Amino acid sequence: MFRYGNFVDNLRLYVRGGSGGMGLPRLGGQGGKGGDVWVVATKNMTLKRIKDKYPQKRFIGEAGANSSVRALKGEKGKDMEILAPIGITVTTDDGKIVGDMNTEGDRLMVVKGGPGGTFHSAFEPSKGQTKHIRLDLKLIADLGLVGFPNAGKSSLLTAMSNATPQIANYSFTTLKPEIGKVMYEDYKQISVADLPGLIEGAHINKGMGHKFLKHVERTKQLLFVVDVCGFQLASKTPFRSPFEAVLLLTKELELYKEELVSKPALLVVNKMDLPDAEDKLAELKEQLQNPDEFSHLLPDDMIPKSCITFRHIVPVSASTGFGVDRLKRCIRESLDEDSTMATKAIHQDRLQALRCHSHQHL
Repeated sequence: MFRYGNFVDNLRLYVRGGSGGMGLPRLGGQGGKGGDVWVVATKNMTLKRIKDKYPQKRFIGEAGANSSVRALKGEKGKDMEILAPIGITVTTDDGKIVGDMNTEGDRLMVVKGGPGGTFHSAFEPSKGQTKHIRLDLKLIADLGLVGFPNAGKSSLLTAMSNATPQIANYSFTTLKPEIGKVMYEDYKQISVADLPGLIEGAHINKGMGHKFLKHVERTKQLLFVVDVCGFQLASKTPFRSPFEAVLLLTKELELYKEELVSKPALLVVNKMDLPDAEDKLAELKEQLQNPDEFSHLLPDDMIPKSCITFRHIVPVSASTGFGVDRLKRCIRESLDEDSTMATKAIHQDRLQALRCHSHQHL
């Protein structure tokens, strides 16, 4: 169980379906079924609230009623509902995904109650299923900012959202994932999550690496942010050019989960107000066009299998505001393009289904 201040982003719970009720041999009566346990996605709910309300973290369905002369068929036990925040993944203890809860009202049965006793079971009831489950919160945002600590992601977020990024109930120390809202003139809003800086080796769980890589999974697109002048994390680590930073970030994502690299991505080259920035940008663009020629600059184990093709490369300066409007336009364009494609795909599927359906009826 990880905790930063009061923020809880995963919980382990014990869940057990209710036991069935006894059958009544004399009259062939059957016991009621035990109640099931459900996880229900609920607005304004937090994992911390569940933890405070149920410190034992045990959720058990009600037992089914026994069969009696008055009620030959015993009543079913009441189901137990675990009200959980939207945006969680429910997994078993060994990491298998039971389901994702992405929309308010999503319901997921996690364990079944036991059947009541009947003639076939010699009137003996069964116990409900038991297991441990984990509720894992993942931030959902349209865009996830990916970059090393000094790339200026927070200041970029502030510049883009014309406001201090609202910290959406995540009371962290300096490691808070901030969610900023970018507003457009037509009132469309795009949410951008600034995940704390990745550190080389995050996939091996150095620092907070892994915890935040899982939040990247949930974003629709990625916004890589690099410092045009490159960076050095600490005096002991080597200096990295912006091109090397892009490769290393790609490698981190790839090692954590290969599919992440196929998400649509944009590249922001920040700090364009620094001297020689234009030359350095030109060099970076050239390297990105022919990555194979330049990747020998890094040791083999740091070179990603495939390089990301960025939809847009946008030079900005978060501190002067240069390029920020263009960046907002590019983001909007990229997200709109994807939603248009997704809508088309849905229409295609529906048409296909209709065609098959009409063929069956001919």
